[in-house]
Order: sequence, then structure tokens, then C-alpha cells
Amino acid sequence: MKEKSACPLDYEEWVTLNGSRQNIRVRSCSAQNPVILFLHGGPGVCDRHWVMHYQSALAARYTMVLWDQRGSGKSYCKAIKAKTPDVEEYIQDAKALIEYLCQKFRQEKIIIACHSWGTVIGAPLAQRYPEHLLAYIAQGQVVNGAENERISYEFCLREAARRHDQKAVQKLRGNGPKNGVYPSAKAMRTQRDCLTRYGGADYKERGGLVSSLLIPLLKMEGYRLTDVPGYIQGALYLSDVMWPQVVARDYDASIPALDMPVLMTTGRHDYNTPFELARGWFDKLQCPYKEWVWFEDSAHSPIKEEPEKWGAAVDAFLQKVIAENNA
Repeated sequence: MKEKSACPLDYEEWVTLNGSRQNIRVRSCSAQNPVILFLHGGPGVCDRHWVMHYQSALAARYTMVLWDQRGSGKSYCKAIKAKTPDVEEYIQDAKALIEYLCQKFRQEKIIIACHSWGTVIGAPLAQRYPEHLLAYIAQGQVVNGAENERISYEFCLREAARRHDQKAVQKLRGNGPKNGVYPSAKAMRTQRDCLTRYGGADYKERGGLVSSLLIPLLKMEGYRLTDVPGYIQGALYLSDVMWPQVVARDYDASIPALDMPVLMTTGRHDYNTPFELARGWFDKLQCPYKEWVWFEDSAHSPIKEEPEKWGAAVDAFLQKVIAENNA
């Protein structure tokens, strides 16, 4: 059942970022609240519907901004297929949006909360443009793309064998990634479907890709039925054509430090972006202050798998950061 917002600020807005018209959703109980910009996963897999559904309580103390990135969700348009988008375009779009939000809400700095692909653009954004960022919050942190996919694929193959799922073993075997890239889009979707069913993406609700992605899109507030075709086209296209760029990331080598507080919220069972890679990067990361929070009953998305704990962890961390910033 969709919940009606009690927040006085609750609206959609179109913004033009580097020549591209894109959609944001704003929810807040006060325009003076610190701003959290959510950078969704994918590429192309928008999440405003379940961020608002599971984390609406944050709007009491923060201004939540849900952004459908270039070619994604409500921001989908056929022009995205004119050329292969570049990761750098998304970083620059995010930079432009942050500057716009700082001006709009009269704040010097805002917070970014990044999920999966969102960390692909969020981490270099935070490294290169820290002047308008108060804190970096991550879940499903991408660190090394090629190693990420090797571990994720081997998890699925191992689980398929353990469960005597011979059909899955047959589909997976011989279709693993090479340097992070699968031999076909079908092979990658097969792996991701197994990942979801085996608890490496969603730990407790283990459906396939359709039940985990499409059904919440239809049931929760955020998108209309008319938005769904564009949402699906954007997600399939961007995940396919941008994947070689995603798995080329190696933040172990390129991002040793961030000039802001960092919170890592990590599912103990995450094999979409394997937790051990995120932990290794976090342990070496140099920053003014950092916290790591484990979510024992989550995989890739603690924000919706353990929503109350995630919201409380984020709020506690940000209250420390804000108090220190105001001291």
C-alpha cells in the first residue's frame, strides 16, 4: 500500500545537467534540513521508490533528493542510445546537481548516499570535488570491477553445485566473466538471477530478477505505470553498454583517500559487490573519520533489507558529522 507523505516539501522537479534534462524527487519536512543526495545503482536501476518507501523517516531531519540519472527511470529518453554514455558524464552530472542543490537550499555542503553503481560515480566525485560534500555514505561499494565479478560468479557456481541446481550449473559453467565482462548480456543476467535466488543480492527475499526489481517498482510510490517501459529500456541498455567501463574501475589503486567522513553500510552476505573487497578498501582508506557498520541479515541493499537499522546508522553517523562541522 502506498503511503501518503506528511512532508510539506514533496515534489518532482526537472533539472538540466550538462545539457541533459533529468528528473529529481525531493522530500523533506524543512528546507533548512541537511541535504542527502541518493546516487542509485545500475547503471540505470533507479531506486527512488524503495528509498522513499523504506527510509521516509529520514525526511524529518534531512532533505532527501532522489535523482534518476541520465537515461534512467523518469530521465530515460531515446537520445541516450545515440552514443555510448561515459562514466565521466555521470560524474559531471552529479557535480552539477550538487552545485544546484547547494544553491537551491542555501547550503555549503551536502551528503551523498551511494549504492552499487552509485559508488562508481560517487567515489571519484568525492575524491575530485570535496568542496561541496559533507560526507560520503556507501552500500554495495564497488572497488575492483574485474575481481568483483570473479568472486560474484564463483559464488553462484559454488551455490548452484551445493544446491544440486543442475540447470543453473549448466547455464553458468563456461559463461563466466573475463576481466569482469560476461560473454553475453544473457550470460550476465543468468548470473544475476542466480545471485538473487541464492541470497547474494537480497538475503531474505530470494526471488529472481523480476520479483526483486519489477514488482516493487509497480507496488511502491515513485513511478507510474507509464514510466515502466522507459525504466526497463534504460536499465537494460545502460547496464549492457556501460558494463566494460564499470568493471574497469580499480579504486584500490586510484582512490586511497577521501577528504571527508565516510560511512560504509555493508551486508554480511553481499556477493553482488563482495563485502571482502569493500572491507579491504575501507581499511586502507585515509579520511578524517570513518565508520563501518555490518548488516548481518542483508546482502546488497541494507537500506531496504534492514531499513530501520540502516536509517538509524546513517542518522547517528550524520549527527556526529554535523556536530563536528558546526563546532
